[in-house]
Amino acid sequence: AMADPSSFASPSCCTTRHLHLRCRADFGARALRGTAALTARAEREALRCLVLDTRDVQVFKVTVNGQDAQFAFGEKHSFKGTPLEITFPSELRRGQEAIVEISFESSPQSSALQWFTPEQTSGKKHPFLFSQCQAIHCRAIFPCQDTPAVKLTYYAEISVPKELVALMSANRDGEAPDPEDSAHKIYRFSQNVPIPCYLFALVVGALESRKIGPRTLVWAEKELVDKSAYEFSEAEAMLKTAEDLAGPYVWGQYDLLVLPPSFPYGGMENPCLTFVTPTLLVSIAVIKVIAHEISHSWTGNLVTNKTWEHFWLNEGHTVYLERRIGGRLFGEQFRHFQALGGWRELQNTINTLGDKNPVTNLVINLDEVDPDVAYSSVPYEKGFALLFYLEQLLGGPDVFIGFLKAYVQHFAYKSIVTEDWKKFLYSYFKDKVDILDKVDWDSWFHAPGMPPVKPTYDMTLSNACVALSQRWIQAKESDLGSFSSADLKEMSSHQLIEFLALLLLEAPLPLSHVQRMQEVYDFNAINNSEIRFRWLRLCIRSKWEEAIPLALKMATDQGRMKFTRPLFRDLYSFDKSRDLAVKTFLEHRASMHPVTSMLVGKDLKQDK
Repeated sequence: AMADPSSFASPSCCTTRHLHLRCRADFGARALRGTAALTARAEREALRCLVLDTRDVQVFKVTVNGQDAQFAFGEKHSFKGTPLEITFPSELRRGQEAIVEISFESSPQSSALQWFTPEQTSGKKHPFLFSQCQAIHCRAIFPCQDTPAVKLTYYAEISVPKELVALMSANRDGEAPDPEDSAHKIYRFSQNVPIPCYLFALVVGALESRKIGPRTLVWAEKELVDKSAYEFSEAEAMLKTAEDLAGPYVWGQYDLLVLPPSFPYGGMENPCLTFVTPTLLVSIAVIKVIAHEISHSWTGNLVTNKTWEHFWLNEGHTVYLERRIGGRLFGEQFRHFQALGGWRELQNTINTLGDKNPVTNLVINLDEVDPDVAYSSVPYEKGFALLFYLEQLLGGPDVFIGFLKAYVQHFAYKSIVTEDWKKFLYSYFKDKVDILDKVDWDSWFHAPGMPPVKPTYDMTLSNACVALSQRWIQAKESDLGSFSSADLKEMSSHQLIEFLALLLLEAPLPLSHVQRMQEVYDFNAINNSEIRFRWLRLCIRSKWEEAIPLALKMATDQGRMKFTRPLFRDLYSFDKSRDLAVKTFLEHRASMHPVTSMLVGKDLKQDK
C-alpha cells in the first residue's frame, strides 16, 4: 500500500470503519468537547496499537471495548500535527474489530474551525461556527485516521445552545432537549455512505431554511435565506443532469448552506450539505460552483483520491463533469468557452508559480509539503485539460462520458491513485490502445509547467473577448477616444470576465488606459465579484492609486482565497500600497479564517 505523506495513520495495519461522535459546542471556550468512538478493524495479525492523527487536540481518556487503554502523543510536526498512539489492552486478530473511544477537546486555535462572535454575523445576535476539514484539518477537531485512503460511516449527536441549529455532512436524524443542560438541545445525524475524514463537516448558527427542490433545502442566516433560495433555484435541474451523466445520486439529501463571507473557498462538497460562499450571491459563477459541488457527489466523494498527491483525480474529473453540465444547460459552444477560460486560468497560475515549480506537476510529491501551501488551480485545470484532450482523441463527448460513468461505477466507495485510473482507462478503451500509447503520459503526469499538448477549442464565444482585449493592448494614447460603452453591448458577463482575464495575462496596461476604461465601461459600479476581482487587479497592476482602497476593501470584506490572496499579493507588489496592505492584514488577521491568515501571511512575508 502506498503511504500517505500527509498522515501518521497506517491503514495497512488497522482501518477505522465507523465513528460515533457525541460532543458539545462551547462558544464561550471556543471548543468542541466530547467523545469519538471509532470502530477499528485489524488488517493484520497480532495488532497491538493504533496510530491516529491529531493537531492541537487534548485527549483525556481512551478506552478499547470499555477497558482503559494507554495512549501517548508522539513528536509534533509543523503542519501534520501530533501522532496519537493507542495501545490495545490485548492484541487483535486480523479482521477483528474493537471500539476505541476517545475523550477529547479541540483547541480555540483549531485550524479546522472558525468561531464567530455575534457581531461578525449578518444577524448580529448569535454566534456562529463552521468547520473546513479538507485537506488535513479533521485531525484538528478529533483524533482520526486523517487520510483519504480510509472511509468510514458516522453517527453524531451534537449539543448546541437551543436557539441555534446544527447541521452536518449527513442526513438529519432529529433533535431533542439536552437532558444535561436545559439551555442546550441535541441534534442527531447519520451518514450511512462511507466517507473520508476530510468530508466530515459541522456548522452551528442561527440558520433558517427554504425548500427549493424535492431533495434540497437552502440554509442561511435569516438575512440571506430568501436571496439564496432564489439564486440556487437551478440545483434540482443540475442534479438531474448530473445523474444522467454520471449515474444515480446515492447521498439522499442535497442541501446547500451559505456561510459567512470569510469562508475560504467558493464551495466545499460536504456530502448531503454543500457549503458555499456568499460571494456567489453577487456573481454569475453561481451555476459554475453549484455544478462543480454537485459533480463531486460522484468524483471525489464516491471515487476518492487515495492521497492528496493524486488530488487531480478528484478535481480534474469534477471540472470535466461541471462543464458537461454547463454544456447541457447552455450549449456546446459555452462548454468550449469555459474550457478555454480554464486553460487561461492554468496559464495564469503557472505564470505565478513558475513553470519549473514541482507543484505545477499534475501528480505532485507531498513529502514535507503542506497540502494547503501546494493548493492551486493546477489539479483542476491541468486535470481537466488531460480529460478534454482524451475526449477529443478517443471519439468525442458521447464516447468519453461512457468511460466516466463506468469509471465511477467501477471505483465507487473506493480510494485510488493515478495508476488505477490509467489501468482502467486502458481496459475500457482496449480497442484504442494504439491511440492511448501515443499520449505523452510522463509529461502529463510528472512534468511541471503547461501540458505537452493543447486541446482544440471552439472559439465562437471567445473571439469577441480576444478582439476587444487586443484593441486595448494595442491602443496608443491617441486611440483611447475610439472606445465607448457600446463595446460591451453584445457581451455576456462570462465574456466580460474573460476579457479582463486576457488583459491580466499581458504586461500591465498604461495607467491612462485603465482610467479611460473606467470612464467608458464604469467597472467600479459592478458588484459581480468575479468581474470586480479581475478589474481591481488590473487597476493595481497599472499602479492606479485610487483603486487601492477598493482592492483592500474587497480583500477584507470577504475571505474567499481565490480573491483575497491575489489582491493582497498585487497590493504588496505595488510600492504605494505595500505598507498599507501589510498593516491591513495585521489588523484583520485575528478575525480571518486560520488557513487564509496562514497563507496570506506567507504571501506578505509576515508568517509568524
